[in-house]
Amino acid sequence: MVQTEILKAFRFALDPTSVQVAALSRHAGAARWAFNHALAAKVGAHERWRAEVAKLVGDGVPEEQARRQVRVPVPMKPAIQKALNAVKGDSRKGLDGACPWWHEVNTYAFQSAFIDADQAWKNWLDSLSGKRVGRRVGYPRFKKKGRARDSFRLHHDVKKPSIRLAGYRRLRLPRIGEVRLHDSGKRLARLIDRGDAVVQSVTVSRGGHRWYASVLCKVTVQVPDRPSRRQRERGAVGVDLGVKVLAALSKPLVVDDPSSALVRNPQHLRQAERRLLKAQRALARTQKGSARREKAKRRVGRAHHEVAVRRHAALHQITKRLTTGFAVVALEDLNVAGMTRSARGTVAAPGKNVRQKAGLNRVILDSAPAELRRQVNYKATWYGSELAVADRWFPSSKTCSGCGWQNPHLKLSDRVFRCTDCGLVMDRDMNAARNIERHAVLIDRNVACDRRETLNARGASIRPTTSRGGRHDASKREGSGARPESPQQSDLLTLPTLNNETATPP
Repeated sequence: MVQTEILKAFRFALDPTSVQVAALSRHAGAARWAFNHALAAKVGAHERWRAEVAKLVGDGVPEEQARRQVRVPVPMKPAIQKALNAVKGDSRKGLDGACPWWHEVNTYAFQSAFIDADQAWKNWLDSLSGKRVGRRVGYPRFKKKGRARDSFRLHHDVKKPSIRLAGYRRLRLPRIGEVRLHDSGKRLARLIDRGDAVVQSVTVSRGGHRWYASVLCKVTVQVPDRPSRRQRERGAVGVDLGVKVLAALSKPLVVDDPSSALVRNPQHLRQAERRLLKAQRALARTQKGSARREKAKRRVGRAHHEVAVRRHAALHQITKRLTTGFAVVALEDLNVAGMTRSARGTVAAPGKNVRQKAGLNRVILDSAPAELRRQVNYKATWYGSELAVADRWFPSSKTCSGCGWQNPHLKLSDRVFRCTDCGLVMDRDMNAARNIERHAVLIDRNVACDRRETLNARGASIRPTTSRGGRHDASKREGSGARPESPQQSDLLTLPTLNNETATPP
């Protein structure tokens, strides 16, 4: 065991009174207003910079030189907050201003929103310049009431905590008071009493018909430095994610139950399909701006929120059983964004089977494979296990787990794998899980587990082509000069294994 400090969030469902619900909504609205106010200041500076550059270009100055010559500072949190203090006004004194109601909410609702605006702007600039890897971040957008998630974040002085538990069933929030918890806070309270947890901040958000409080704490924990004896006895497990079954495992979860090797896909969205269909049709029949439309929107939001809660609960159950039951959990490096891309095509070249592909995309997103991998990654560090990832181009479904023969003509409808070389006949997903277990490679804990986070950014022109930043004109990435070997031409005997040894057929 290794003692270390980690940041851990404890999420509680709240049972606020009607007065407290109004206060929570007021804080969320103030945070949304503060974010938009800060973003407007940044966008204004950006537009002034573009106008000055365009003026110099019109005078004959080369564009590259004009871009380097013009300097318009973008205001950050300290400058924005100082400027707001001078013009915000005060309704208690009858002074009109930008936000004379500021005293009705906690000041940290404003400050945290300013920080979020700074981070959103930085993410966009880093994505443009290539400092931020992964999917491109778009131009920051304003938050619109009714579309943006209602949330706000509060901080406090840890030496004089104003965010604290009052017993096991109440959470005290500054300016709001003690809010009753829907569940018990005993676990967090005992950590705080022992001195093993210190509250840093709390993020309050609304999901569906409920309000939630996510209490961020600095927790002193004992992290296992190696797998337990039970985990070492089970060894590694390969996990093949799918839609017919949520996960096919190379080894059963329960030793004496072979059927536990196939984890059923709950398909929460399909189970709630009739209820959602009815609620959304009722919403479509209402008049915009009416009270009944708002009621119908709340009904649709509640149904979607309940689906999301059930999905996350099921994923938490399976990921904990995997990370506590095995020493190594091997997964595929799935390109979920590419798998769920629409098949509509273009007007010139329309796609085929668009309706069927849309249904498949819906089922894939309902199973949430990316969320499952994210949970396995951080839970593996908690419970002493390790995460291994198979290469994205490894043909796990087309390769025989017994002899290495590959079937390049295997179709998605073929649910049984039949090897014409060694005669192996088994479930397609089980065969893929065995291949993933054998050929996945342990990830380096010093970098993020997501494959995108280990790829360098594009090294080409970053000049925006539109007022909202445009797009990168680069398509290459470092290390992508040579195309990956075709899955049909790869050799099972030369692929790496978990131990970085040459694989030999069993």
